[in-house]
Amino acid sequence: MTPEFRPAGAADLDGILSLYRQLHPADPPVQDARDTFTTILERPGLQLFVLADGPAIVATTYLNVIPNLSRGGAPYAVIENVVVDEAHRGTGLGKQIMAATLQAAWDAGCYKVMLQTGSRRESTHAFYRSCGLDPEEKTAYVAHP
Repeated sequence: MTPEFRPAGAADLDGILSLYRQLHPADPPVQDARDTFTTILERPGLQLFVLADGPAIVATTYLNVIPNLSRGGAPYAVIENVVVDEAHRGTGLGKQIMAATLQAAWDAGCYKVMLQTGSRRESTHAFYRSCGLDPEEKTAYVAHP
């Protein structure tokens, strides 16, 4: 059976947090995670997506659609926190969730989608290129407080 792509729901928080621990194992637990999760689910333009295999969450992405005053008012999007469960990597689920997430951005009228990765692994970069993302089009800069 192919996992189902869908927006995250209230019952998905524990599965998503489990995947995030795989992405950033050293991160401290999120204080008030349920409140933050509820805010994300309720705020227009923020979309947490999952691939659900029955009750198990096997992949997730976070799509942020951002209103814009340039480009004719077309919004743009940022994808964050792309995670496929370690036990399911290499099975095509990453491509499945990325294709569906990109389609959600196009359906929202976005003129572009951006994604950043901190990974230095060539396989990660090859994966994102295979999903249609171009690492040469923009330069990203990051600041921290």
